[in-house]
Amino acid sequence: MAQPTDGADGAASTSGAEPIREPEGRTEIIETSYEIGQHNIARSGLLSFDIHQVVFAVSALAIVAFTFLTMAFQNEVEPLFVGLRDWLTATLDWFFLLAGNIFVLLCLALIVTPLGSVRLGGPQATPDYSYVSWFAMLFAAGMGIGLMFYGVSEPLGHFSAAFGGVTTDAAGVRTDWAPLGGAEGDPVAARRLGMAATIFHWGLHPWAIYAVVALALALFSFNKGLPLTLRSCFYPILGERIWGWPGHVIDIVAILATIFGLATSLGIGAQQIAAGLSFLFGFPTSNAALVVLIIVITAIALGSVMAGLDAGVKRLSELNLSLAALLLLFVILAGPTLDILTRFATNIVAYAAYLPALANPFGRDDDNFRHGWTAFYWAWWISWSPFVGMFIARISRGRTVRQFLVAVLLVPTMLSVLWMTAMGGTAISQVLNGGFTGAQEAPLELQLFAMLTRLPLTFLSSLVGIVLVVVFFVTSSDSGSLVIDTIAAGGKINAPTPQRVFWATFGGMVAIALLLGGGLAGLQAMAVSTGFPFALVLLGACYAILRGLMNEPRRSGPATQARPDG
Repeated sequence: MAQPTDGADGAASTSGAEPIREPEGRTEIIETSYEIGQHNIARSGLLSFDIHQVVFAVSALAIVAFTFLTMAFQNEVEPLFVGLRDWLTATLDWFFLLAGNIFVLLCLALIVTPLGSVRLGGPQATPDYSYVSWFAMLFAAGMGIGLMFYGVSEPLGHFSAAFGGVTTDAAGVRTDWAPLGGAEGDPVAARRLGMAATIFHWGLHPWAIYAVVALALALFSFNKGLPLTLRSCFYPILGERIWGWPGHVIDIVAILATIFGLATSLGIGAQQIAAGLSFLFGFPTSNAALVVLIIVITAIALGSVMAGLDAGVKRLSELNLSLAALLLLFVILAGPTLDILTRFATNIVAYAAYLPALANPFGRDDDNFRHGWTAFYWAWWISWSPFVGMFIARISRGRTVRQFLVAVLLVPTMLSVLWMTAMGGTAISQVLNGGFTGAQEAPLELQLFAMLTRLPLTFLSSLVGIVLVVVFFVTSSDSGSLVIDTIAAGGKINAPTPQRVFWATFGGMVAIALLLGGGLAGLQAMAVSTGFPFALVLLGACYAILRGLMNEPRRSGPATQARPDG
């Protein structure tokens, strides 16, 4: 059980690759006979590896089998994927919405309670990265490609659906995609509702999902001395059984959820890159072209993978944030500037006003919106959460729980509101004030570029947008492979480079298989199907977080600055 230690000699012993650093100051270390890597098999040399023999083998075989079957039966699997996605979102919508609400409430409670003063890594721990580098990495991992793909299309789509109002079939079942009851014929109300629905999908709820995973991992690894894997979070519930099959299953589910959530984003990113290149240069948008794009960009990601966290992901994430800020600033200044700045505040108010109704899991009739948008999003965020959560945990040592949750939950929500207000709000203004419907009528992957045609410097801004998606693509593949490799290596955080290359390559292969086998529906189906079992894991992690924090010292150490080398 947990024993207090001053960080000198109480941590679980480690062997092999780089261990987790011991806590700095007095923490409640969990004493266990398990050693990190004791179930691993390792080999040195040119093709060196250090892998957990059960977790790696089962996960890799499952992914290989899935990729082969999807590629071999491309025509047969598409209707299967569509049916699976639709059944899961229609049947489990209430569960996903209810779970999302629990995650948000837990995070907000921890911010305002004394538990928020617990420092990750021990009372005397100092942050490894500056605020700018830290935030750049967590934001790039969490939302990048999605914000680019849906930044224009989702606000515009919800506005159009709300403005069109409610429609029903002969049986009285709603056939429209409007959120809640819509706002038929009222452009002002439709705009408020459309932006509120968009922010609902990109605000507190998704970031709370990420925060729960990241906080659980950071707490039980940096403060309790356990390996940096999902199974460690369940020690308060399962005890020493986490080192056996119950823990193996948790880690395997985490890897599968991560690989399919990552593949969904990579597939969407490839579609938008191809659309942008077609828009600017006439690049083909066929499946063959998408496959070539995924291969090329995955190859670029391999270079970042081999460079490591600081030299690769950190620098690319900072580049991401700079390019995103440049594009955002351009749209604000070149677009309806006063309208964007004014609506930033009014959209937050609209989000707060509509949030209770949008988050309500019961007694609603807006099935298309609730199933096709919200339930899918929640499952997608949950399937991404092992990847994003572990990545955020790795870069958050030294922050207090309160600092951590404000940075991971509140700041990204505000930036997402600003992004959607600028991108989507500009497109809506083009429809209402200029009568331009080009973005409204374009395919989803082209709507960003169609919106930019009404602003100056269209070619340059579109090119920046394409580069931004590419860099987001690379950082997602890079950081995703780092995270999967950590889990598959039994919690070792610096396993041999060939393993990261293996997982980065397989991420690209799964994205190709899903695109060829089922298109966007296939990508969505696998994100949803892996999101459900992992949602159950996250609910257990909520309980474990509370148990773990209650045993920790709640007085922060004096050091609050990042290390000089961070």
